[in-house]
Amino acid sequence: MKTAVIVIPIYNEAKVIGGVIEEIRAQGFEHIVVVDDGSADESYAVASAHDVLALRLKINRGKGAAVKTGIMAANLLGADVVVTMDGDGQHDPADIAPLIAPILESRSDVVLGSRLLNRETMPFRKKIANSIGNLVTWLFYGLLVSDSQSGFRAYSRYAALIIDTKADKYEYDSKVIREIKNNRLRFTEVPVQTRYTEYASSKKTKQGFLNGIITLRRMIWHLVA
Repeated sequence: MKTAVIVIPIYNEAKVIGGVIEEIRAQGFEHIVVVDDGSADESYAVASAHDVLALRLKINRGKGAAVKTGIMAANLLGADVVVTMDGDGQHDPADIAPLIAPILESRSDVVLGSRLLNRETMPFRKKIANSIGNLVTWLFYGLLVSDSQSGFRAYSRYAALIIDTKADKYEYDSKVIREIKNNRLRFTEVPVQTRYTEYASSKKTKQGFLNGIITLRRMIWHLVA
């Protein structure tokens, strides 16, 4: 029986992270790693109280740093499949099973959960922003995918060990696409639901327009530096 470890990076998610954990458990997944990215609220305490492996970064380093920390922990735990998902409740844990199926069936090394394969639920402005992100990722890294900014992904043990982005911020998601191409990893995309709750949509830390510009600047800098 292969082991799937769910990695959840969080930053100031004390209000919802407990519910996210319980939803994941309700889908039959017990191995959960939560990485608190230097939250100013009680996120770490809430996660710890839900009997998961809770890790804490002393300072806010960025989404990429938290995800990489969680994947490293999952590798040390001997995970056969690593799933990354956001901690704000936008991702539906019911999508975990179809997300990991191509890996369990040895058809893929990486599976990207794509919101743009199920466009009906995505707000128009997010469709535009994600389309731009896909274009930029293709221009920079040479691989076109339908949702380069999705944080809902699954990795085989081989992929989780070999991918090395050296990115700590939001550009992490795009640089994983580069790693897929450079390491010739087999990948596929599956449609996932996104729940655009008032809470999740109101968070200032989400990848909005300004963060998108900052991310683009970092990507350009890393190319020329």
